[in-house]
Amino acid sequence: MTEEAHVHRNSRVLLFDFDGTISLGDGPVARYAECVAQSLSSGARSSFLHAVEEQKIGCVNSSAMRPRDDYDAIRLAAALFSIPAEALSQAYLQSRLDLAGALAPIEAVPGLANFLRGVRSEAFLVLATNAPATRISDALDTLDLHDAFDDVITSVGKPVGLGRVLERLRTASLDRSLRLLSIGDVWVNDLQPAFLQGFQTALIGSTAPPGATPTYQAERLDELFPVITAWLSHEAPGAIAPIPHFQN
Repeated sequence: MTEEAHVHRNSRVLLFDFDGTISLGDGPVARYAECVAQSLSSGARSSFLHAVEEQKIGCVNSSAMRPRDDYDAIRLAAALFSIPAEALSQAYLQSRLDLAGALAPIEAVPGLANFLRGVRSEAFLVLATNAPATRISDALDTLDLHDAFDDVITSVGKPVGLGRVLERLRTASLDRSLRLLSIGDVWVNDLQPAFLQGFQTALIGSTAPPGATPTYQAERLDELFPVITAWLSHEAPGAIAPIPHFQN
């Protein structure tokens, strides 16, 4: 969080993740997989990309190694091909150079830009992502969110790094009574650190991993607009839908 940023507006904070939350579409993760594949021999590339798709299916089956998200599915597939961590990191950084471009297109959440501008006076809006700063500004421009957030924090290092962000937000709260709603699509990265500090959470996605206990859940962020509005007015209801879990 920048030195100039101070939590105000009744110490209410909406904390958003980027990929899969305010930015939709498979473009960035598909580009990442392509960049990893380029490090392999031509004969192995299609097999690797197939393995990535197989790992993604692990998100909804009973396999022991469930990926946290599609990015993690690439990591698990890479392990099968003995791709070193350094090559993965280089491929990821390469893919982020294409973020929001033709090779890694992104999609806006319907109505999000207007919604955030409508609640800007009600809460301190923070974007916190594990992604580097590379082309984040361009991506926000593409999503019509260039001026939507009070603070944009990149390279957070979730989940541990999100805990530090939360502590800094708590310290920055003018009256030390921070009320925060963390919104994201990966429980362990985006929401669990907030849950452990006593804050409320909203999970984006149709399923939740075992042990996840989000306060609210919806398949897509725009479905949560009424819930967020109610939360800001201290009238937030319970979860808007039952929370399904993976079968053990």
